[in-house]
Amino acid sequence: MVTRPTLLVVDDEPSVLLTYSMILKQKGYDVTAAASSQEAKSAIDARTFDLLICDLGLDKDNGGFDVVAYARAKYPGTPAIVLTGYATKEAADQAQRENIIMLFKPVEIKDLLSAVAGLARKAS
Repeated sequence: MVTRPTLLVVDDEPSVLLTYSMILKQKGYDVTAAASSQEAKSAIDARTFDLLICDLGLDKDNGGFDVVAYARAKYPGTPAIVLTGYATKEAADQAQRENIIMLFKPVEIKDLLSAVAGLARKAS
């Protein structure tokens, strides 16, 4: 039996969350969607994920890096992609230090799928 890679997609913009989730499901991934950092943390508490895809600017108190840190505290080395439309040099440097792929919105679907496929292969 072949298991499908499990992905947690986190974005506070409903249309983006729905679009990414649908496309990734169509590509054969087992996708869980979360609309906030709190929903994401609850999902992480409930199961493990092979890969996180997270918007950088989520909530006032918690962003994408916080969600990745939460997941990695429970499951060290969890691969992650952070999406942002407002990258700063500090955020880019942090992503590089923490081995997180950063993609810039609007994200080309082919770029997202390529990054997900590469990380999913490494995770399996």
